[in-house]
Amino acid sequence: MADVVFMGTPEFALPALRALLARHRVTGVVTMPDRPAGRGLAAHISPVKAIALEHDLPLLQPRSLRREEAIAVLGAWPADVYVVAAFGLILPQSVLDLPPRGSLNIHASLLPRWRGAAPIQASIRAGDARSGVSLMLMDAGLDSGPVLAQRALRMAPDETAQSLHDRLATLGAELLIENLPDWLGGRLEPQPQDESRVTLAPQLRKEDGWIDWSQPALDIERQIRAFTPWPGSHTAWDGRQLKILQAEVVPGSAAPGRVVSLPEDLGIGTGAGLLRPRRLQLAGRRAQASADFLRGRPAFLNATLGRPDQ
Repeated sequence: MADVVFMGTPEFALPALRALLARHRVTGVVTMPDRPAGRGLAAHISPVKAIALEHDLPLLQPRSLRREEAIAVLGAWPADVYVVAAFGLILPQSVLDLPPRGSLNIHASLLPRWRGAAPIQASIRAGDARSGVSLMLMDAGLDSGPVLAQRALRMAPDETAQSLHDRLATLGAELLIENLPDWLGGRLEPQPQDESRVTLAPQLRKEDGWIDWSQPALDIERQIRAFTPWPGSHTAWDGRQLKILQAEVVPGSAAPGRVVSLPEDLGIGTGAGLLRPRRLQLAGRRAQASADFLRGRPAFLNATLGRPDQ
C-alpha cells in the first residue's frame, strides 16, 4: 500500500480516484477551484472535489502550482507518487520533483498520438480505428514523458466522445492499478515516446462546433460524434442555431448546406455526399427526429444552412 496524492478534476478522473481509495492511502487531493455555473452563477464543485469531501481527504484547489504556498502544502503531504488524471493545470518541475517515485499521468490516447487537451475528440474526428489509454511518467513538457504502459480498444462505428470518455476512464483506472505496484517496486522501465509520430489535440472552443458544409459528409458525421456532448455540432437556419445531434452519411449530392428531400426524411448537401440528420434541436426547443422536425417546419426543406455570419 502506497501513499498517493491525487490530482484531477472532471468525471474522467473518478474511476482512478475510487480505485486508489480502495487499494492505497490517498493522502491529499488537488483539484481545480470551484467555478460559477448556472443562471445564479453559484459555485460549482468538481466531481473530484465531491469525492474528496465525501472521504474527508485533505484538499488543495490552487489557481497555479507555481506559487510557493501551494508547493509548501504539497510538500507536507506524505507521498510516494503523484497520480494525475485530467487535472487542468501544468505541473512545474518543482512539483514533479516532490514525490520520490515521480508523477504518473493517465492520458486518454495511445501516445505519442494525440498529445494535448482533447485526445478523445481528436481520435474520433480523425476516424481512428482504435483508441486507448497511456500511463506515463510526467515531465515538464506537454504529454511528452516516457510511457510505462498502454491499453488499446477498438472504436465502435457509432462511438461518441461521451461513450469513448466513459470507456477510457474505466480502462485508465484499470491500467493504473495493474501497473502501479510494479512502478513503485522498480520493475517497470519507462519507454521514450517516438517524437516522429507525435500528433496534437488542442483545447476545443465553443466556436469549433460550427459545421462547415463544404467538408465531406464523412468528416461532418465524425465531427458530430466527436463533439457529443460538447461543444456540440451546429449550424444556422432562419437566424437561429440548429444542433445536429445524430447523423449518417448517405449517397447523393446537393449544394453544400442545401436541405433536400429523401424517401424517408431529408438530407443536407456537403462537399462530398449527403448527410442525413437523424436528430435535430432548434435553439430553445426540444430535440426531435428529423421527420418530426420537418413535419412541423415544412419551410426547412430547400433551405440553405450555414453560419450566422454567412
